[in-house]
Amino acid sequence: MTTAENIAGRFIRSLRTSLILTGVLTLILGLLILIWPGRTAQVLTGIIAAYAIIAGIVYAALGVFSRTKRGWARVGHIALGVFFVVVGIVAFANLAAFTVSFAVFLGVLVGIMWIVEGAVSLSVVSESSSRGWTIAFAILSIIAGVMLLFTPLWGVFVLWWLLGISAVALGIVNIIRGLSLRP
Repeated sequence: MTTAENIAGRFIRSLRTSLILTGVLTLILGLLILIWPGRTAQVLTGIIAAYAIIAGIVYAALGVFSRTKRGWARVGHIALGVFFVVVGIVAFANLAAFTVSFAVFLGVLVGIMWIVEGAVSLSVVSESSSRGWTIAFAILSIIAGVMLLFTPLWGVFVLWWLLGISAVALGIVNIIRGLSLRP
């Protein structure tokens, strides 16, 4: 076997292992979302809260110890750091309530984004080569956004559920891809 064939074989084995590993992890995540949607959302919120605390400490430290930042840049870093730490602590104080609040926030945010996306699509209809599809997309986007604004928690639950189904399907496909890859 030549060196090139040896390298190619190692690459294929590494790719195969990566596909199988990411497939298994994605499948597990999808199953967790589908079996324990609330608990999985709380764990994700806890990870985000931990990140907020760590990021807050880093921002505050940058503001306090930076030799290059002056004036408002230092104050801004310190204020942002304190804000992040406070949000992380509040999240951990009542993780279940913060998870619901975070879900509502995300639902409203996605609803607004869909409405804006629909409005932007309507604004470029005259430039579109497929006017009918652009108008249909814009109308559906605006309707979905409005619906999400009126029922953000329900909407996020449906999106979370679809994420779980998608993760299971994608995990299985990646595992099959990895298993069928031959060196």
